Parts: sequence; C-alpha cells; structure tokens
Amino acid sequence: MMDFDYVIVGAGSAGCVLANRLTADGRHRVLLLEAGPKDWNPMIHIPVGYSTTLKDPSVNWLYETEPDPGSMDRVHVWPRGKVLGGSSSINGLLYVRGQMADYDNWAQLGATGWSSSDVLPYFRRAEANERLSDDLHGTDGPLNVSDATTRHPVSDAVVEAGVQAGLPFNDDVNGEVQDGISYFQLTVKNGRRWSTAQGYLKPALNRRNLHVETEAHVASILFDGKRATGVTYRQDGRTVTAMARREVILCGGAVNSPQLLEVNGIGDPEVLKAAGIDVRHALPGVGKNLQDHFVVSVQFRLKPGTITVNQLSKGWRVMVEALKYAATRKGLLTLSAAHVQAYWRSRPGLSGPDVQYHILPATVNIPKYRDTGVWELEDESGLTIAPCQLRPESRGTIHVKSPDPFAAPAIRPNYLADPIDQRTIVEGVKFASVIAAQDALKPWMEHRIDPADGAMGDDEILSWVRERGSTIYHPVGTCRMGQASDTGAVVDPQGRVHGLSGLRVVDASVMPRLVSGNTNAPTIMIAEKISDSILADAKAEAAA
Repeated sequence: MMDFDYVIVGAGSAGCVLANRLTADGRHRVLLLEAGPKDWNPMIHIPVGYSTTLKDPSVNWLYETEPDPGSMDRVHVWPRGKVLGGSSSINGLLYVRGQMADYDNWAQLGATGWSSSDVLPYFRRAEANERLSDDLHGTDGPLNVSDATTRHPVSDAVVEAGVQAGLPFNDDVNGEVQDGISYFQLTVKNGRRWSTAQGYLKPALNRRNLHVETEAHVASILFDGKRATGVTYRQDGRTVTAMARREVILCGGAVNSPQLLEVNGIGDPEVLKAAGIDVRHALPGVGKNLQDHFVVSVQFRLKPGTITVNQLSKGWRVMVEALKYAATRKGLLTLSAAHVQAYWRSRPGLSGPDVQYHILPATVNIPKYRDTGVWELEDESGLTIAPCQLRPESRGTIHVKSPDPFAAPAIRPNYLADPIDQRTIVEGVKFASVIAAQDALKPWMEHRIDPADGAMGDDEILSWVRERGSTIYHPVGTCRMGQASDTGAVVDPQGRVHGLSGLRVVDASVMPRLVSGNTNAPTIMIAEKISDSILADAKAEAAA
C-alpha cells in the first residue's frame, strides 16, 4: 500500500499536465498511473510515426464502436493513446484551439468560469509558439508549437485555390477569427513530436514528490462513504493499493473516465443494473452526451508524374527521406496528419465556421464496409480534401457492458443522427470539389476518384458519406461540466464529481460541447485551468 496526496489515473494529455503542476511547489505527493508503457517507441517521436502508432496495440487502446446505424451499421476503430503522453503521443500533431465562441457557449451551458476570457490565459500559459507572440499566444510554456518545416507544391496550390474559392488566407486560425485557409501549426520541436510526456512530464520526473507507474491498469476506486480515498490497480499480475489523502483525479479521456466511474457504481442506475453493477452513487449523465467529429475523405487523382506523399512513402524515396530526416530533421518524416487546414461557413447567418477541412497531398484505400483503422497509401498520386462538421448536434453514449474493469465499453457514437449534421456534411463535400476546381489546382488535377467524378444529388452525397466517413478521433463530453441542478452534468466547473468528495475528472470528457477543431490543445488547457482549482482548494483547506 502506498500513500499520496493525489492519485492521477491516466498519464495522457491532461494527466501529464496535472502531474507537473501539482508537484511544482514540492508540497504535494503525487502518484501518476498509466495503463500503457513508457514512451520509448521511436515511432512516437518521429512526427510521421503517427501512421504507425494509430494502429499499434502496444501504445493504443484501439477501441471499436458498436455497429453504427448512421454509417451503414459499420464498426469504427477509435484509436486512443495507451502510453505516457496518451493521445498526445499518437495523434496527428495538429494544434487547434477552436473558436473563442465555443468557450462562451460552455459558460452559457453552466460551466461557469470557462468563457473565452477565462480560458485564454491557460492557452497562453501552456503554449511556446515559435512564430506567434502577442496577446493571444504564449512563447514560454511547456507545449512547443511550430510551423511545418516542409511544404509541398500541391499543398501550396491548395492554399491558393482556397483563396480563389473565397476563403481568406488566415495564418493564425487560433487568433481572433477562425475563417480561412492556411498550413496547420504543429506540436513539434526540432523535428520531433512534442507530447505532454515530453513537454510536461519529463521535466518533472526528477521531483521527489512525483511517483510514476506504467503498465498500471486501475481496477477500482476506493471509498469511505461518499469520499474517494484511493484506487487499486493491476501491475505485473498483482493488485496494488494506492491511497489518496486529498483526491483521486480521473484523466482517462472520454472513453476510460466514464467507464471507470460506471464499473465503480457511479452513473445512471438503469445502465448500472443492466450491467450487473451495484449502484454506489446515482449520476444519470455519466457516459451520455458523447460527441465526435465525423470526417469523410473527398479524394482526387493528380496527373501522372506528380510526386506526392503516396510515392515519397515507398521504395527508394522513403529511404532518401529517412536520411534527410536524420541529417536535417526535415522532409517527409516531419509531416503531420494533414498539411493544410480550412474553415468554412456552410450557410449564411452563422457566427463562425461550421466545417473544417483536413487537406493532404495523398490518397488512401479506405475500407468500404468496415473502418478497420488500417488505411494503406495508394500507389498513384492523389490529393485528399476531408470535411468534418465542427459542431455536431448528434449525441451518442459510452457505457460498460459488465462489471469487468478491463473489458471495453459499448461505444455508440450515433453519427449523423441529426438533420443539421447531415445537411452540413453534404455542403462540406460539395465545397471540397469547389476548391479542387480552382485555377491554382488545374496544373495538378486529373479527376475526382472518391466519390466518383460526376454529378450527385444531396441524397446521393449523404449516402456516400454514410458509407465512407468515420471518426477523426475527437470524442468528448461523456462526463460533462455543469451545475449541480443540471441532472445531466457529471462534474462541476472545477471538475469535482457531483455528490461525491475527493474525486475529480479532468480530461476531454468534461467538455459540455465539442470545440470547433481538434481537441488536444483544449484538453491541455482544461488540465492547466483545473490544476489551479485543485491547488487553490488545497491552500484553502490548509488555511482553514
């Protein structure tokens, strides 16, 4: 048995932040538990290695959804990080905050203290931006943010085509307005992935008050009445108990945090009883309010002789790129999951963009009937322009199937259930072809290959989207923040679980609504902000 002030469950994007901030003044003893291994896998640190880690079970939970009615009853693979750094160690390295209006909306929904003016200081505190330095960006935080060091002529042409199609060029989509097109900024430093394990955890590892355990899968939360007092976890075939004098903090993400609550009897009584779990504390919102970005890849064939990522990733060319990376930390191996980002409004009257595009000079063979998560680059040259709806109205659930803490939960994303989601993604697909038809891309473009070139009505486009679309790995909302009077809220605006003490949730699951962009940067911000709340509570109790 071990004794600590705080036990953090999950060393991912949020957990590594908390481990750093809670141990910084030396007053608190912290145990950080990670079910996966240390981040020794070299594919984690080479940026383009995401293409390997996204399907590697040694560092990835590789969850599978239930058959999804909105996408032809297909099963979708959901990669989630199972390694120090969590999903920040396996993701596509894209740094996007979303629109400031997203956070004002959180505050309006009951997450008091999470408006745009409230969260901006924490985005700035986290950030070490190599190019941008102003009132909106930080330059000395733990999370390095940089521009891509390698560009591609087709991607340059896409940016020009976007401007020709009516999108403004916007070299800071994390600034005052999101509308426009530009290259992504990346969580990369000196040509290497800059995960929260690198930026936050590694500098704290020599602190005597921080203890880190890997390959440690938490099985249960211990309670004394309504107070969480510790956890048990499995490691090397044995069960270990760790006590928390102050708090147990769940940082497992949108899948694992509600799962752990439910297997410990915290959740909707009907769900718990159906799974054979005794009710410890009724909290109907656990596992509900699931939101995710649903993306579909509109793919184009480029003219013969064009060298894209397809060719650079194969044969002698990839060997040349490997040597270039070793010598200069530039080239193919520094690339992220997408080169170019675009944000577009699908209809008049919107206060901000409702469609995001991930654009890459590459095409892949996408499985037609099942999202296996294993997509292979094609041999021929191609371009992908992939829209997703930024603020989906559809809601899904994540619930346990049994009392087994090591069994995967039932994930039901419920994609495209809402008519607004259907209409928006259809318009997004049509505008992808508008971008591709601009003069800037004509020297490169051959024809559209998926969906097949030719006129399509809205119903045909929607059917194609249901058949071909999938997750872009942004699940949130399953332990959402809100006031105690809100029966669907799981935690308060400080991450404290309603009706219990000594237990918090700090990760993407607490988001009331999905942000208008990729979720890693907002998750880091959440942990930065709640770390201040945790330390303030400790200080207040010490003074009482």
